[in-house]
Amino acid sequence: MNILHIKYAVEVARQGSFSKAADALLIAQPNISRSIRELEEDLGVTLFSRSAKGVSLTPEGEEFIGYAKGILRQIDAVEELYKSDCRAKQRFSVSAPCSSYVSAAFAEFSCGLTDDCASVSYRETSSYTTINDVVGNTCDLGIVRYAQGNEKLFKALLEEKRLVSESVAEFLPVLLMSRENPLAEKADVTSADLASLTEITHSDMLFGLSSGQKVGREAQDKRISVSDRATAYELLSQNTSSFLRTVPLSDIQLEKYGLVQRRCCDDHFVYKDELIYRKGYRLTSLDIGFVTALNRIKVKYKGIK
Repeated sequence: MNILHIKYAVEVARQGSFSKAADALLIAQPNISRSIRELEEDLGVTLFSRSAKGVSLTPEGEEFIGYAKGILRQIDAVEELYKSDCRAKQRFSVSAPCSSYVSAAFAEFSCGLTDDCASVSYRETSSYTTINDVVGNTCDLGIVRYAQGNEKLFKALLEEKRLVSESVAEFLPVLLMSRENPLAEKADVTSADLASLTEITHSDMLFGLSSGQKVGREAQDKRISVSDRATAYELLSQNTSSFLRTVPLSDIQLEKYGLVQRRCCDDHFVYKDELIYRKGYRLTSLDIGFVTALNRIKVKYKGIK
């Protein structure tokens, strides 16, 4: 397999056009077309669907491009390593769900980076994307979240992807709300109590691999969907009739945003966070430092064990 052909395929996928890819790479379009055709023949699959409107990736093409990007990143890393003065540069990369305890652990971990030559990457995303990131070498470590009832399916998926997993944490979701929320004084809240409130939803990144089961009330009449935690916390602190189902926060974070967290009596589904990495991958000193920070930080969060 020719590395140039791989680069051409990635650029065509990015541009959605052979001609635009040729312009970007400063080569003739027939050369790109021929290279992609040879690559498809070598692989025995069709990577791109051609039409008058341009090109699009086939399912096989989507999978290939994921691996191709990882290969090119590794090539770039090797070139950078041997062209720079920092031969012993340490590298760390992780994809994880949106979780306060995970980001707090990463912040603590980052404070210990004393090496002048260190390349570190932290990405918050969904569990399925995390799995693809680790399989495709986009990152070395991942943290995925799934409902405990789905553990058998989850383990089968990891085995299929040739990934190793280690337990990081488990928790029951909590209801996060303003101190001024009418339910803030209740130790335990029911689904009926939530009926008149507005639910803040945090895309699909909160509970990762879905349990396929509804948590609490099946249909909340009023919802506000946001894509980042900062906006969610701001809404909760100012909109006193709203709530968010989430992972438990620390007392420091609750105090910072003027929030409280309460249990919903109807939420019985335990969720698990697991560290994943490729089979055969050996954890580096930075990887171990991050895992150590995770274990140290999570004890500060009531409800996470």
